[in-house]
Amino acid sequence: MPMPDLSSRHALLNERILAACAAAQRDPDSVDLLAVSKTKPAELVSAAAAQGLMQFGENYLQEAVEKIQRLQQHDLQWHFIGRIQSNKCKPIANAFSWVQTLDRWKIAQRLDQLRTLPQPLNVLIQVNLDDDPNKAGVDKQNAERLLEMVLTLPNLVPRGLMTILAKSTDSGAGYQSVAQLHQDLQQKYASDVPQWDTLSMGMSADLEAAINAGATMIRVGTDLFGPRTT
Repeated sequence: MPMPDLSSRHALLNERILAACAAAQRDPDSVDLLAVSKTKPAELVSAAAAQGLMQFGENYLQEAVEKIQRLQQHDLQWHFIGRIQSNKCKPIANAFSWVQTLDRWKIAQRLDQLRTLPQPLNVLIQVNLDDDPNKAGVDKQNAERLLEMVLTLPNLVPRGLMTILAKSTDSGAGYQSVAQLHQDLQQKYASDVPQWDTLSMGMSADLEAAINAGATMIRVGTDLFGPRTT
């Protein structure tokens, strides 16, 4: 099966991001692109790195670890964006620079205890805005409590929030709600979380709404790499 035309997909995606930033009166440099590379071969990730992409998101641990090991020469930043099982915390804690799906104190403790690298692990608290039983994440009320607990852990650095909206949720209103929570926490804990700078939300279908609401990172797989093959 031929690889997708990565160069043209990347160019079209950049055009969408630029247009969305212009419509929202935002600096395009304020929005990072996380390339969601799950199920994609290491060769395709390497090709994306050659085009300047440096941040990649993975859901499946074993597949991700294999790619990370194969692509060490690129010095990429790897984000874990899947559900975290307690018995898989050790490789997650040490193979990745970021974990975007933190939603339980137990998992936070495990990641902190198992992180052996000298630099701390960047984490985002996943917010389940819709109380969707099919998605992970804490509700808005418990996000602050989890942040307070994570602040006690020396090997984790809370950097912001992440969300995946339910398909039934209005993306404009939903993303605005999470963005307001992000801002409220930033203001309340300004002295405790000076690096609270990341709001990860928006994917291929709704990145414009996310950027308009204030997303600093969008997670795109399909529109960059093409449809999933498995």
